[in-house]
Amino acid sequence: MNQDELKQAAARAALEEIKGLPPGSVIGVGTGSTVNHFIDMLAASGLRIAGAASSSEASARRLAAHGIGLASLDDVEELPVYVDGADEIDHAFNMIKGGGAALTREKIVAAAARRFVCICDESKYVATLGRFPLPVEVIPMARVQVARHIARLTGGEPRWRESVVTDNNNHILDVHGLAIENPVELEAALNQIAGIVTNGLFARRGADVLLLATSNGVRRSVRA
Repeated sequence: MNQDELKQAAARAALEEIKGLPPGSVIGVGTGSTVNHFIDMLAASGLRIAGAASSSEASARRLAAHGIGLASLDDVEELPVYVDGADEIDHAFNMIKGGGAALTREKIVAAAARRFVCICDESKYVATLGRFPLPVEVIPMARVQVARHIARLTGGEPRWRESVVTDNNNHILDVHGLAIENPVELEAALNQIAGIVTNGLFARRGADVLLLATSNGVRRSVRA
């Protein structure tokens, strides 16, 4: 299978994963190409959900185009499940996310979910996080100062993703050249830098279930 077919396989497995939810549930839906397949399959499945809380404007538009109701986190106490992809995920289910610049809203929706189901293909599974540049969402006026702080803290090279403005009207710095041995510690340290909204490490709130599409089928793993 090519990469897009692997993404479709992971999305199909996620649909099976949520079929046991009670009718009328509100689910969390992430952002990205694999999630797009999931949204399309969800719409065609006939699964009766009350709506979806989306992590981005792009996903919200796709959900609405399919006639799937959009839910606000203000109106739900907890989401039973959040389905999203990852740019990288390690054996402990720590992730790097934010390649689509939706990392802040993804963290918010993930924090509201009882269970985080990560869907991705085998190219995203790594021994050590950092090969994929780490996205950091920053307040525009602080971008240069934040980049200097990040460089001193991590030894990596922050680069401004100039063509991108987030749904929150902020900028993205992508930090290159990292080998992240302690993702929980680095996630917390980065968030202490004034001007950072959040960073793309999902370690304090990692995935609970991994549906990893491989050439030999979709492998389901649960965080220990």
